Amino acid sequence: MNLRDRLLSNDPWTTWQDGILLFIRIFSGLGMFVLHGVRKWNRLFTEDGPIQFADPLGFGSELTLYIAIFAEIICALLIVFGFRTRLLVIPLILTMLVVIFRVHISDPLSDHETPVLYLLSYGVLLVWGGGKYSVDYLFYPKSGK
Repeated sequence: MNLRDRLLSNDPWTTWQDGILLFIRIFSGLGMFVLHGVRKWNRLFTEDGPIQFADPLGFGSELTLYIAIFAEIICALLIVFGFRTRLLVIPLILTMLVVIFRVHISDPLSDHETPVLYLLSYGVLLVWGGGKYSVDYLFYPKSGK
């Protein structure tokens, strides 16, 4: 199939769409890891005394921080490689929902922009999976997602 046919095709899984899924995985995963996860990881080991972290769901500050670190470091990095993409975006989606609707609910709408963009990116990955350029595709080529 040539480029013209791919662009005009009704087939939802053309090569460029798999490239877009790769782009979303890399930038949303690395962005979450570098800009948010590493900061929380450092906070865990540099704070003296009891951990001071938001506890919007009542689990306790320390457990909430560990859950956020799991989602924003481990899940985010595995998503970059496309490993169990659909499963591992669920903790990140839940984290973004908590950030939007519990942590920053009273903040101005402009402060919700970043978590909403992450939420939309992870929603796309939940629906369409990691695409052809992922570890998942190596193990499950028929589903490809």
